Amino acid sequence: MLSIKNPLFIKRTLCSSLHLQPIRRVSIKTTIISDKDAEKSNDVEFITHPLFPHPVFDQKDCESIEVTHREPRTIGDKIAHNGILFFRSSFDLVTGYKKPHTPEQLAHGFKGTRYEMTAGKWLTRCIFLESVAGVPGMVAAFLRHLHSIRLLKRDKAWIETLLDEAYNERMHLLTFMKIGKPSWFTRFIIYVGQGVFCNIFFLVYLMNPRYCHRFVGYLEEEAVETYTHMIHDLDANKFPELNKLNVPEIAIQYWPKLTKESTMRDLILRIRADESKHREVNHTLANLDQKSDRNPFALQVETDKPQPENGLKVTRPEGWERSDIVLSNEK
Repeated sequence: MLSIKNPLFIKRTLCSSLHLQPIRRVSIKTTIISDKDAEKSNDVEFITHPLFPHPVFDQKDCESIEVTHREPRTIGDKIAHNGILFFRSSFDLVTGYKKPHTPEQLAHGFKGTRYEMTAGKWLTRCIFLESVAGVPGMVAAFLRHLHSIRLLKRDKAWIETLLDEAYNERMHLLTFMKIGKPSWFTRFIIYVGQGVFCNIFFLVYLMNPRYCHRFVGYLEEEAVETYTHMIHDLDANKFPELNKLNVPEIAIQYWPKLTKESTMRDLILRIRADESKHREVNHTLANLDQKSDRNPFALQVETDKPQPENGLKVTRPEGWERSDIVLSNEK
């Protein structure tokens, strides 16, 4: 029998009178969007042709992308590289990610620890990284645009490539948004992070654009390494829920050679190839005279020497040295 002095009786009475509901945990994880839900959210009403058509990347070229690193040579290079290492280590600590350094760590993936990756953690990482990576190109293009119209001078094609880079990174983000639904916490971090990073990058680019391009070059090195790790996990079928997903419609329309039969691995291969190209472009731009040199990736000249291009056939992952680039029409 329950008496009014019984704690259980008091608890039941209070809960029934106040209509208390069990406390629900608020998830801060990114959830995978099913193919059925993804089809419902396709923006077919607003689809337009890409402003910057994506170059054709062959499967073989995408597979051949490697993790590389340009050793810092100047004080500015060292500052840029150490800055990237600091931001990456901070982000890794918060998100529970640890870069594997040995084959054993790569194979086991820190299983049973807070650093064990899940499909949701991978999507959170990709969404956050792409939201950051889309900032530098747009900020740099904006400042160079103002500089051009203020001084009534041509920009020698830098703006075009920088806008293309920003557009490409945004397409990465939009694609991942069709695969995973980020939590309120991830959205909040992106909101704050963009405000801080965008303003810092804006101010630093005004003072030293060369340093900023080197910084982005090192950022893209980390992106290539991250996506290489993700591809390894997909190959090992650690996340079958990702492997079985269809490639989003927005990705099929943007990347040439992606079809409805393409796999998630095919998509990540092309995203990694994009990041490798940004790595090459920004390391190259950091080697050039920021005021007088042309952008060799957009404004090309006729020559018999190998020169930078937008594709993957002729590449130098650590950037083209200024002495290797033909900067005028003279052969």
